[in-house]
Amino acid sequence: MHYYQHHIGDFIKDTSFLTNEEVGIYLKLLWLYYDTEEPLPNQLHVLSIKVNARSNEETLSRILNMYFTLQNGNWHHNRCDKEISHYHQQLTTASKAGKASAAKRALNRNSTGVERALDSCSTDVQPTSNHEPITNNQQPIKERTRGSRLSADFVLPTEWADWAKQERPDLNLQSVGEQFRDYWSAKAGSGSTKLDWQATWRNWVRNQKQVFKQADIARTTVPASSGRDPALQKLDEDARLSKPNPEILKMIREGLRGKVA
Repeated sequence: MHYYQHHIGDFIKDTSFLTNEEVGIYLKLLWLYYDTEEPLPNQLHVLSIKVNARSNEETLSRILNMYFTLQNGNWHHNRCDKEISHYHQQLTTASKAGKASAAKRALNRNSTGVERALDSCSTDVQPTSNHEPITNNQQPIKERTRGSRLSADFVLPTEWADWAKQERPDLNLQSVGEQFRDYWSAKAGSGSTKLDWQATWRNWVRNQKQVFKQADIARTTVPASSGRDPALQKLDEDARLSKPNPEILKMIREGLRGKVA
């Protein structure tokens, strides 16, 4: 993959407590994941070389345990797996569409040769009501390529909703459907007409912002550890060190008494 959607708000929220160095290591791990389109190997030394963290393998290990899940000997990332899966689905769809288009063009070329041969033959038979000269599949090209606006009373078809449930089970389809209808009903200009509204709906669903479940957020943002959080331990240590030494307080009090006398 040479491109992936980076949601800045979600990333900042999930990494706000990391240092700049830790953020850099995490980003390089994500880039490596998307570039190879595979889970990361459970080889700390190899990963440290690939993300330039040779002298900081301990931090690298903490990042892996915090944001990734070890499965079958590899580090998996839930968001990355979803994006890569969607990317491959798009490639498959585009490939099928390309093959279908090529087959249709070849069929049209063959049909043109047959039609010319038929046109060269004369006939005295006139078309009757049972032999209409133009059928639904023979409409002028101009009419077939003319777009249309979305109906103001649009209601999401069951077929479209079923597809969206499979593609994006995290979405509230009623809300997304209403947004789709309101947006395209209110839009003006040439961009408000579409040739294929079902395809427009599919792209609309795919481009919706990812909705994370609370359980996923907790699992990906909270380190799995049974001990006390290192950050809290550091705060306790700083608080302890900030208390004045009793001997120093005693000397200050004796000095103040001498001045008063």
